[in-house]
Amino acid sequence: PSQNPQQSPAPRQAAMAEEAQGKPALELVQADGADGSCVTFVLHNEDHTLGNSLRYMIMKNSEVEFCGYSITHPSESKINFRIQTRGGLPAVEPFRKGLTELVDVCQHVLSKFEAGIKEYKAQKEAEME
Repeated sequence: PSQNPQQSPAPRQAAMAEEAQGKPALELVQADGADGSCVTFVLHNEDHTLGNSLRYMIMKNSEVEFCGYSITHPSESKINFRIQTRGGLPAVEPFRKGLTELVDVCQHVLSKFEAGIKEYKAQKEAEME
């Protein structure tokens, strides 16, 4: 059965609605007395799309000893994302860097895609003339 789109908002819209209600989109879970080099980030309203891409970007960093994620339950849209670093580097740093690099890659792919569409449309218009 088809659902009314107004009954079930898209994940990004739900995330924005949660943020507006004061619920965080990101939480940090760290053991008491830990030095910050081993942290679990809880990402709400996300799935394998972000989890696997972000894990790949973060694992490229040689100072990251371990990076992995798990989906807590199929009916929940949240990820437990764990990073462990070498040499006392705070885990937040490779997390931020990974997010920034992932955004850069996505922007590059989007710009190439849009340029390809523009080129395709121009080619089709030239053929019609």
